Amino acid sequence: MRPVDVVIACHTPTRPVGRAVASVLDDNGDDAGVTVVCHNRPAEEIAAVVGPEHRERVRFLEHHDEHRSASGPFNAGMRSSTAPFVAIMGSDDTLAPGTVASWLAVQERTGADVVLTRLALGTASAGVPTPAVRMARGGLVDLVADRLSYRSAPLGLLRREMLESTGRYLVEGAQIGGDVGMVTALMATQATAYDRFGPPYVIGEDAGDRVTYVVRPMREQLAFFADLLEADWFERLPGAARRAIGVKLLRIHVFGAVYYRQDVEIWTAQERADLAEITAEVILRAPGCLAPLSRVDRDLVEACLDPTLGADVLVRRARDRRRHGRPATLLTRGAGHLLDREAPLRFMAASLAVRHLPRLRAARRA
Repeated sequence: MRPVDVVIACHTPTRPVGRAVASVLDDNGDDAGVTVVCHNRPAEEIAAVVGPEHRERVRFLEHHDEHRSASGPFNAGMRSSTAPFVAIMGSDDTLAPGTVASWLAVQERTGADVVLTRLALGTASAGVPTPAVRMARGGLVDLVADRLSYRSAPLGLLRREMLESTGRYLVEGAQIGGDVGMVTALMATQATAYDRFGPPYVIGEDAGDRVTYVVRPMREQLAFFADLLEADWFERLPGAARRAIGVKLLRIHVFGAVYYRQDVEIWTAQERADLAEITAEVILRAPGCLAPLSRVDRDLVEACLDPTLGADVLVRRARDRRRHGRPATLLTRGAGHLLDREAPLRFMAASLAVRHLPRLRAARRA
């Protein structure tokens, strides 16, 4: 048995699942086996698009439910595994050569229950700068000090026995954010490492029907917030951890949801009221989360909280925060928070390091 079982969920044979399988078995096969979970499809239909040289080495598992969500098949694959470690993988994605061996080396060195992988988009050289960790530090990482909450999916190595003992799995049926509560809870409560310089998990750019990209009502789009903010584990976290998670929820999810709703007609009275209530709930549950935000971000928060402001003001402020490099995008309202770990100056510097240092290190060694 290989030490790692890579679980790939696939709901249609039109996805490049054969490519995903090949990236595991050809480039990481000494350390990993593959389980392909066929979501509401016959196993033979998905198997037909996997290369014949790989087909006999893959465990095909059927999973049937009423949801258009990858959470169910991923959970089924992880729960049925007998390998010491599991990893989940989208059918559009690939692993760079040596990725799994690098995860295992980090795990052996640190004893971590969770090893977060480096990410790249489209090609292995196009690094994704999240989480913006401390690049000079080895060993285990910390939710607050290493800004781990910006990792929204449990991609990398997961100790199977830890998952079973904690019951931390994806939210079944969730079309958006079903992985956020799981990965945030794991990073906040379990020994976590980050593979800073290893080969990346490469996110594919093939799919045009990923449900994450669909604009939905705010209550539906951000329904997963409850998995974090109302959870017992979240309430038990230190204030600094709750604050860090709150900053991320606002900066990534709330602001992102507003930005992708540029049509003012979308913003009905009910949508504005829901946005205000959701934003206020984050601020209440994560005290201090406003302090490290930039001035333009604070302007946007105020628009989110005030349904009486015109929708044109709301969407304009969402656009303004993306006009990077201006003082208002870099400075906080309070000078005392200018160099906060979550404030723009330090956050951007750390993100640049995460994006470029692995490439520079590899070039220096070449």
